[in-house]
Amino acid sequence: MVEWPVDLSGVTETVVTTRGPNGLWNVAALGLHSPAEGDPATATTWGNTRTRRNFHREGGGYVQFVADPVDFAEAALSIREAADPVLDSADAWARVEVTHVATNDDAGTRTEQWELRPVESEVRRTAPRTIDRGFAAVVEMTVAVSRLDVDAYDAETLRERLRYFEGVAETCGGERERVAVERVRELADGDW
Repeated sequence: MVEWPVDLSGVTETVVTTRGPNGLWNVAALGLHSPAEGDPATATTWGNTRTRRNFHREGGGYVQFVADPVDFAEAALSIREAADPVLDSADAWARVEVTHVATNDDAGTRTEQWELRPVESEVRRTAPRTIDRGFAAVVEMTVAVSRLDVDAYDAETLRERLRYFEGVAETCGGERERVAVERVRELADGDW
């Protein structure tokens, strides 16, 4: 049995690549829910995403643990494809097999739950890398942007969050976090 290359806790934010019908690897964000002892990790896809379609078609992909806020923001908010399944910024990765376990409706949005089991993994960097509050703020910004057009969420509340987390990223982040904030604005056509 192959283990995850990192310890999972709560919802671990990752980047996942899944092979599309064109042979390229779609790059997207995916939150992994940590498993109970002996159970597989799980994840949810929201809507008719490339990740969902590729999971159904291919049965797996590569889950990556990255510490680059720009790569994360682009994965979360853009359509990005790569020739290789593992990003240069991945500190560790796991090739996973996925099993569809449920389909639900969340306020009019189709969600699908998946179990993920690693079948191969690698740790590429073992030197300690820190994650500052700015990176966490970028993650929260991508979540807020992804919900702006969802009827179940109040758009003005989300815009307030975006303004708040933009300030946190600017104050508590480094240069890559500031670049990530600009990418979030560009990708979201954001004026909040």
